[in-house]
Amino acid sequence: MSFDLIVKGGTLPDGTVADIGIKGETIAAIEPRLDAAAGRVVDASGNLVSQPFVDPHFHMDATLSYGLPRINASGTLLEGIALWGELKPLLTHEAVRERALAYCDWAVSMGLLAIRTHVDTCDDRLLAVEALLEVKKEIAPYIDLQLVAFPQDGLYRSPNARENTIRALDMGVDVVGGIPHFERTMADGTRSVTELCEIAAERGLMVDLHCDETDDPLSRHIEQLAYETQRLGLQGRVAGSHLTSMHSMDNYYVSKLLPLIAEAGVSAIPNPLINIMLQGRHDTYPKRRGMTRVPEMLKAGIRVGWGQDCVLDPWYSLGTADMLDVAFMGLHVAQMSSPADMRACFDMVTRVNAEIMGLDHLGLAVGKSASLVVLDAGNPIEAVRLRAERLCVVSKGKVVAEREKRETALSIEGRPASINRRHVVPPQAR
Repeated sequence: MSFDLIVKGGTLPDGTVADIGIKGETIAAIEPRLDAAAGRVVDASGNLVSQPFVDPHFHMDATLSYGLPRINASGTLLEGIALWGELKPLLTHEAVRERALAYCDWAVSMGLLAIRTHVDTCDDRLLAVEALLEVKKEIAPYIDLQLVAFPQDGLYRSPNARENTIRALDMGVDVVGGIPHFERTMADGTRSVTELCEIAAERGLMVDLHCDETDDPLSRHIEQLAYETQRLGLQGRVAGSHLTSMHSMDNYYVSKLLPLIAEAGVSAIPNPLINIMLQGRHDTYPKRRGMTRVPEMLKAGIRVGWGQDCVLDPWYSLGTADMLDVAFMGLHVAQMSSPADMRACFDMVTRVNAEIMGLDHLGLAVGKSASLVVLDAGNPIEAVRLRAERLCVVSKGKVVAEREKRETALSIEGRPASINRRHVVPPQAR
């Protein structure tokens, strides 16, 4: 047997050392040793080989627009929304397209090969929808891009949002989105959850709602989302993003809520980088940090994946398309410090996020898409600790990004000539 590409001697996330043989766009073999001809061999010896990083929550229509037309001075979510309202009329098709493509270049370099992006449908021109549909087609050879029809100013609050959202879905947008907590009243928010889920059920689409992204403990639209998911038979196709109000909720109510979410099969997508930056802005001390109850959700059997949300846009002034940054921050804020928890955080930006997006073709298994990343780390925990360099990125059977392994030279008498900050940990801590 011969292969187009062999990734040789890498350590898989479960600790297995194996060669991965690739034919065309598919993983054809995973064996302890492949003695076969190949068009190219990538030496992954001593390095972690993982399925690619996946981001289930992003805003590509706004990315890389930081400073346009001004900076978010207060740093709040509401000023970010207002600032986006100022920027929207200034958008051009070409500017949205070019910024999105530039971000996708960053993503590829970081091994991020699948992204779900919300795209604002409150602009009657649907300019961003058209631009990102074009980008989706252009990057299809190397990135899986899902688009969410997102009525960002409210399905009912914005005059033409409902009509525009339907138009966007008719144009080929993949997922139904919404923002119930931003409607004028709680009742309107509840009604929007029902209608958006009914639209998804009728069209056979997935649902991903910005849900309860607020410090208000009485914002409980996730409860309605769980109810509609069961009523309409949408189990496994629905996600609630952010869910930050849960950090302020009464513990008794949460003890009722979490089993409902789990029973409905609704996934949760917290966005730690952005939520801890935006939430709690009205607090002095004690100060809430905007993270939903991730450990409790995991214990309840809820599928949870970390999202990036924003990079250099009206809401967030930082970011590099690095999902390990997201996992690193999420790990800290959720206080997930045990070895099992830290491994789970790595899974949450790879395998779990792929499951949330329904990307069954991704994974390190024979017959799956030949998309993977070689990391300068010995295991998943070390990858998160170091935010490890991506040494090689393979997408659909082709090497799309690579860099040389680098160490830092030291000039200290009696000490090593170089270091790389990798560390051999005892087996019980792995």
